[in-house]
Amino acid sequence: QVQLVESGGGLVQPGGSLRLSCAASGSFFSIDVKGWYRQAPGKQRELVATFIRGGSTHYADSVKGRFTISRDNAKNTVYLQMNSLKPEDTAVYYCNAEGQIRSWGAMRNYWGQGTQVTVSS
Repeated sequence: QVQLVESGGGLVQPGGSLRLSCAASGSFFSIDVKGWYRQAPGKQRELVATFIRGGSTHYADSVKGRFTISRDNAKNTVYLQMNSLKPEDTAVYYCNAEGQIRSWGAMRNYWGQGTQVTVSS
């Protein structure tokens, strides 16, 4: 099994910062946390930040220059540093991963349960 657990969310004032963590755990052959998504009330889930081929990163236009995605492979953890937060960043943030339970198994997609980020005065 593979479990993804997001943490680090909370209530912060505009202009503040938070660091989200996404930790992969369980029994698996391989796991690769791809990035972060978010979903605000009444809106579709959208990509926030992700790793792409070649080791590059991609960010939604709305967060460029403010958010930074990073990873610690030894800990199977991906982080999202969020600076200069705005009220429109308020959403539930989810991490996404691909992994294999066994070496001969299929690659599968996984989602965490999400962590709430609220930016408000």
